Amino acid sequence: MQGIVRSGLWLGFFATILGAWWTMYAMSTSMGLDLLGRPGAMAQAMQGMDPRMDMAMPMARFGPLFAMWAIMMAAMMLPTLVPTLRSYEDLMVSADGTRGGWLGVSLGYFLVWVSFAAAIAALQLGLLFAGWIDMLGIATSRGLSAALLIAVGAFQFSRAKAVCHGVCHAPTLFFLGHWRRGCAGGLRMGLGLGAFCVGCCWGFMVLGFVGGFMNLAWMGLATLFMVLEKLPQLGHLVMKPLGGALIAAGVALAMGPI
Repeated sequence: MQGIVRSGLWLGFFATILGAWWTMYAMSTSMGLDLLGRPGAMAQAMQGMDPRMDMAMPMARFGPLFAMWAIMMAAMMLPTLVPTLRSYEDLMVSADGTRGGWLGVSLGYFLVWVSFAAAIAALQLGLLFAGWIDMLGIATSRGLSAALLIAVGAFQFSRAKAVCHGVCHAPTLFFLGHWRRGCAGGLRMGLGLGAFCVGCCWGFMVLGFVGGFMNLAWMGLATLFMVLEKLPQLGHLVMKPLGGALIAAGVALAMGPI
C-alpha cells in the first residue's frame, strides 16, 4: 500500500510539471511565438503596442501576468525539487517522516515561488510601463540585456549565492537542522527551503527579460542549469563557470556592433 501511495504522489508530481510545460507551450503559441520565442505577425504587433494605450491586453494587467508566472514557476522550479524530495524520503524512516510531510515540503516550497511570481509580475508591469521592456517582456535596449547578464553572472560568485546554493545543494543537512514532523512540519521546512531556493535562483528568472519569458528554449535552458546546480555531485562544479559565461555574454553583447 505504501508503495502505491508513493508511486501515486510521484506520478502526480511529474504530471503537474508536464501540465505546466504544456500550458506554457499553449500560451506561447497562442501569442504567435515559436519554440525559440521568435514572434510571428501577431506577436510582432503586440511588441509594438503602447501599454498605456492597450491596458486591456493580458500582458499589461497584473492578474494574467501573475497566473502566467505562477504556471512558469511550476514548470521550472518543481523539477529542481526532485533531489530535495528524495532526501526527505531517505529520512522518512529514521526521522519519522510521513507522506503528509512530503506533501507539506512540496506545498511550502511552491508557495514561496508563487509569492515570487507575484513579485516578478509586478516588476514586469513596472518595467513595461517605464518602457524598459516590450509587451512580450523582452528588454527594449541591448544595454539593459547586457546589464542583466552581467549582474546575474556576478551574483554566481557572491557569498549570498554560495550560502543559498549550499542549502539547495545539500537539503539533507537542512532537514537535519530544521526537522519537523507531519504535514505542518513539512510545510514549514518547505517554506524555508523555498526561501533559500529563491535566493539561489532568482537571477535565472530575471534573465527571462533578456531571452524572452515565453521563449521556451531559453527558459528550458535556465531550468536545466538550475537542476544541474542542485545535483549533489555536480552542482558546485557548474555554478562559477556558468557565472563566467553569463558575464562574458553580457560584455560581448554590450561591446557588439550597434
